[in-house]
Amino acid sequence: MRMIAAFRASRRAPLLQVLKSAVATVAAWLLSAWLIPGPLPVFAAIAALLVVQPSLNQSFAKAIERTVGVIIGVAVAGVLDTLLGSGTWIIMLAIVVALLLAWSLRMTAGTANQVAISAMLVLALGTGTPGYAVDRIIETMIGAVIGFIVNILIVPPTAIAPAHARLEQLGTELAGSLDRLAGALQRPQTAQSLTELIVTARLLRPMRDAAESAIVTATESLTLNPRAGGHRAELAELRRVLDLLSTIVTQTIGMTRAVHDRWDPSLPDESTVTAIAEQLRRAAHDIRLMIHRADAAAAVPDEGDEPALTRPLMVGAPRSGHWVLVGSLLVDLHRIHLTLTEDA
Repeated sequence: MRMIAAFRASRRAPLLQVLKSAVATVAAWLLSAWLIPGPLPVFAAIAALLVVQPSLNQSFAKAIERTVGVIIGVAVAGVLDTLLGSGTWIIMLAIVVALLLAWSLRMTAGTANQVAISAMLVLALGTGTPGYAVDRIIETMIGAVIGFIVNILIVPPTAIAPAHARLEQLGTELAGSLDRLAGALQRPQTAQSLTELIVTARLLRPMRDAAESAIVTATESLTLNPRAGGHRAELAELRRVLDLLSTIVTQTIGMTRAVHDRWDPSLPDESTVTAIAEQLRRAAHDIRLMIHRADAAAAVPDEGDEPALTRPLMVGAPRSGHWVLVGSLLVDLHRIHLTLTEDA
């Protein structure tokens, strides 16, 4: 199973991405074969295949990486062929020289590999063929350009929908954590239930990181994208909501940790704790409302469409045995209140 997992992805790439790669590769092959008669246009096909990426920004970077790598690799092969001639050991020397040159120039791993591959192929296949090196450079540029153009023309991809989904998942789970915390303050708890409470709350961190990653990917997908204009404001709103939720995630985990560490069987009888639990439920309602505003496709909260956490909580002095926990909860609840009223 581990061997299978090493070469299988967790999910399939979109079928559209596969079709775009196929179209670009075939088009690059046919055009290069027509423009540059001679050896099969393998360089063009490989360039087109590599350049078709999930975003136009990545496609542009791959096009530059591929072209620069081929040019430098062909140059290395040409110099060695002129100075030392041809032969098996020359090809091996070219690979070593190409990798060392790429390392000295601090090239990316992809560019460094391309330099070595290009030098190897030119010396192995092009010796004795006039103009072979120059033709391979032109062929690579053709493939890169076609790959980039195909990525533009066939539905330029944007990653806005996954960003919406990740943010909605984070908001839904965050609201659920606040509701569970409110319930824990009002009902008897066992050691197991308190452990489940803190473990579940800590899962908010990877969910927040996943939402952050999705928004970064969405931002990248809009770079150089002709469809970006209608999504930039939408993405900025997602970023703003994520920043607010990130603050509340920190406070929620802290409150859950405090309850886990300082739980007492008499806690549900404390009137101040009951008031805090009610405020936590109101905060959960407002988080769901925030997510709904950020994503029109999200479900409308059942509790209503107006903010519920509208004013700070006013409480009396708690019992002496609970003042540390109550004080900690009130500080974090106040910060959540400020964050949510900032969004209101």
